[in-house]
Amino acid sequence: MSGSSLPDSRITKQAVELPPMEISEKLQGILATLPAKPGCYIYHNAEGTIIYVGKAISLKNRVRSYFHADSSHDSKTRRLVREIVDIEWIVVGSELEALILEMNLIKKHRPKYNIRLKDDKRYPYIKIHWNEPFPHVTVTRQMEEDGSRYFGPYTSAWAVYQTLDVLRKIFPYLTCDREITGLDKRACLYFDIKLCIAPCIGAVDQAGYRQMIADLMDFLSGHSEGVLLHLQEQMQKAADDMRFEKAAALRDQLKALQFIIERQKIVFASDYKDSDVLAMARTDGEACVQIFFIRGGKLIGREYFILEGTEDTDNQEVMTEFVKQFYTEAANIPEQVMIPEEIEIEESKIIAQWLRSKRGGKKVEIFVPKDGQPHDLVNMAAENATETLQALRAQWQADAHKQEQALGELQSALKLSTPPNRIECYDVSHTQGVATVGAMIVFEQGTPAKNLYRKFNIDSTSIGSPDDFASMEEMLTRRFKRWRAAEETEPSPGAKKDASFSFLPDLIIIDGGKGQLGRVVKVLEEFGLFDKVPVVGLAKQEEEIFFPYNSQPLILPRHSQGLYLVQRIRDEAHRYGITAHRARRSKQGLASQLDSIPSIGPARRKALLKHFGSMDKIKEASVEDLAAVKGMNMSAAESIKAHLE
Repeated sequence: MSGSSLPDSRITKQAVELPPMEISEKLQGILATLPAKPGCYIYHNAEGTIIYVGKAISLKNRVRSYFHADSSHDSKTRRLVREIVDIEWIVVGSELEALILEMNLIKKHRPKYNIRLKDDKRYPYIKIHWNEPFPHVTVTRQMEEDGSRYFGPYTSAWAVYQTLDVLRKIFPYLTCDREITGLDKRACLYFDIKLCIAPCIGAVDQAGYRQMIADLMDFLSGHSEGVLLHLQEQMQKAADDMRFEKAAALRDQLKALQFIIERQKIVFASDYKDSDVLAMARTDGEACVQIFFIRGGKLIGREYFILEGTEDTDNQEVMTEFVKQFYTEAANIPEQVMIPEEIEIEESKIIAQWLRSKRGGKKVEIFVPKDGQPHDLVNMAAENATETLQALRAQWQADAHKQEQALGELQSALKLSTPPNRIECYDVSHTQGVATVGAMIVFEQGTPAKNLYRKFNIDSTSIGSPDDFASMEEMLTRRFKRWRAAEETEPSPGAKKDASFSFLPDLIIIDGGKGQLGRVVKVLEEFGLFDKVPVVGLAKQEEEIFFPYNSQPLILPRHSQGLYLVQRIRDEAHRYGITAHRARRSKQGLASQLDSIPSIGPARRKALLKHFGSMDKIKEASVEDLAAVKGMNMSAAESIKAHLE
């Protein structure tokens, strides 16, 4: 199976018996040249957007099967075929390579006809920086091949931080970025409150600190028995050596660990294989998969994941696609994976082979438990999935109702002809006229469309520094110039419109009062849009809404959903603008320090920042290290040291 909603077994039975569909000459030419080799195929629509990615043992047979008038094609497949205007393919060496490539392409492009994890953000992981002499513990959303150890993914960053708050009391790891020599005269506050064991002052040596981090990793992996035994041995040794304060601290650690472990349900004998238990609930085109993580005979945690694009797709295929996508992201692969129903045999074999490679060559078994405790676990996971999906749907419906209510209130209060389904908000951020950035954010149907956000770097020297009104005018002028260009330019075949600028908003909100509003009105009039695009200004003090050519502001009811939405939009524009401004200011600050140094031009500045990563690292570098950077020499390095010291 390649991820399509049309299983291969059905394709081969009927494809040769039915007449071909009416397809374009371009597609006919592509179908005629398809190789009978393993690989991935990529479907594009008229706008050039990737709408589906699949894999195949034989690209020729698989892709051609879509274009037969097969009555067994479900509605989703028929809709897909109607949208296909171009086909790409990538030949690989094996079906395993095709599977890996397919998952990477789906993750990158998120095609609308593929089953996919609902959230497009990266999930959080706990990262142990094991390659460091004194490893730190952080939270990240991206795994790298950097020698670190990762645990996850988790669906909630909040839950990750809560977990670490508890574990840090048991394993008081470093959080500072100071260089650890063991010779510091004083430790920080965290040592005093027992949230760090202070290797900085030599309170623990490197071997002792790394052992603590190893125990933490074992605990995160679900293997707590060894950790408990190690702590007990340490406690006993400390007591024998009459280091009673140390023994008491270890005793408290043991109690905290035992409390956590007692909350974990014992499900198997301790020698039972580490397992993931998967089950699913479905409704209205969405699916919820619940996973139980069983390690060392205990249920150490559970997570749920929502999939979309599952309509007209059977349970078997949904579970198949989830297994592939989840374990693409998973930091750890268990010995066995329990699922509620069989995956197609050939697909199961290739997935098991792939998981084995991710597990370092160790076998991974995928199976459906038929009875006993494993079967009960799958049923329990299914019940949890059903309850989770029901709760989420209730939440989604409540949120949707609030959004509809808010948009309806704004339509009425602002006297709009239709609900403002696309709202754009603009804000200007700077520090005394330096590093001025204009922010444009977009809300669609009452929710942020972050892929449509845009920032505008504004040269304050061209407008006279500082001038918020002129900056606002410049930003809106540039925005609607791009709209006009999109209107007047015939798009090239396959080109995709920039959705940020190609469409007009139903409402513009300006973060500011009458002055900023007046400049925006001027821009709209210049583009002939004043009667087409409603615009209001939002003053911060009293949350007053100002209208063009009207001195009387509107104040929405204090607890109205319309006011909450407007505030949320304004605050999001401010956040986005401040973030972009700080990034620009920081970049300019770095550049200005280097630009003031003779013999350091743009090329050398770029090379230095790329090599060292920050001005602090450049300042700390020796003359020899500076001279070793590409494009540098000893004279330039000495000049840098002389100016920065």
